[in-house]
Amino acid sequence: MKPYYEQSGVAIYHGSALCVLDEFDGHRAQRFDLLLTDPPYGIGEAAGKNKSRGNIAVAKDYGAATWDDRPSHEAISLARRLSRFAIIFGGNYYELPPARCWLVWDKDNGANDFADCELAWTNLDKAVRRLTYRWAGMLQEPGCQREFREHPTQKPEAVMRWALMLAPSEVSTVLDPFMGSGTTLVAAKRLGKQAVGIEREERYCEIAAERLQQDALPLEFQTTLPELA
Repeated sequence: MKPYYEQSGVAIYHGSALCVLDEFDGHRAQRFDLLLTDPPYGIGEAAGKNKSRGNIAVAKDYGAATWDDRPSHEAISLARRLSRFAIIFGGNYYELPPARCWLVWDKDNGANDFADCELAWTNLDKAVRRLTYRWAGMLQEPGCQREFREHPTQKPEAVMRWALMLAPSEVSTVLDPFMGSGTTLVAAKRLGKQAVGIEREERYCEIAAERLQQDALPLEFQTTLPELA
């Protein structure tokens, strides 16, 4: 199975998370230090729910899709088995073991029907951690570079970078089987880590590849990931 995109130690695979992870599972060399992902929660965000929430400006139309119709329990279970450490946003929607360290992202988003915070389940051996970072439509964290939103459930790069930096220092390979527009991969690349993303929607694979091509990496991180047979 050839990657949709591969450069500077970062690869994208176009396909369903479960199918690609099954391929990885049969390839003994394909194991990861960290699973960092924001999987479907099963709350219908792909069906255009954001369009009903715009009260300051017209909400962006991302179209309607079915990828958030239900949580992806089987794929998450397999991804966890392929990874030593795990950080799973929306972990409160999944059946996961008790955790010492939950990550709490306070979106500082004011009065609306969005959640005030999002939770990430982890298997990290540390205390609960919280980050306040504004992310509410056109309102983004003051003083930070504005990010263009390409995906209805896109996370800010700063949030994924924060999560990566909380992982153990020895983490060098990162897996995101629900990569969307590629924010996890961009954050991992900028921190000098190798990363693999999986996405079933080709338009998001293309967007992620374009984002990754915007930066050049130091030569020491330009390594090749193994190709699956």
